[in-house]
Amino acid sequence: MSDEFIPDDVQRFILEHIDSIAQLEALLLLHKYAELDWTIEAVANRLYVSQAVAGDVLALLAAGGLCVCGDRFFRYGPSSEELGEMIDKLCAAYAQYLVPVTNLVHSKPARIQRFADAFRFRRDK
Repeated sequence: MSDEFIPDDVQRFILEHIDSIAQLEALLLLHKYAELDWTIEAVANRLYVSQAVAGDVLALLAAGGLCVCGDRFFRYGPSSEELGEMIDKLCAAYAQYLVPVTNLVHSKPARIQRFADAFRFRRDK
């Protein structure tokens, strides 16, 4: 399967807003349980990632207007109706085209560049 099955608007959304599978899974989790408040620890446990990773992805989701951040919790809450509709479409596409969606996330140019940058040797100044 290729990303040709994923609607164009969903592909654009992924390319603009989703940087990792952990971030995608966190968004899907918050969406599925929209009535719940989630701590970083609870998301980390649910997604089988470290608390540092969970904190980073939740912060990115909040910064992107995809969830709301309370004092010590996160909750699903897109900043606009359009974002909410797009997240609904993303959830449907992921349920139907899991492999193409994950391949698209993994193929993002910025993600590949960050991976390459991790292996660059830098001089200390």
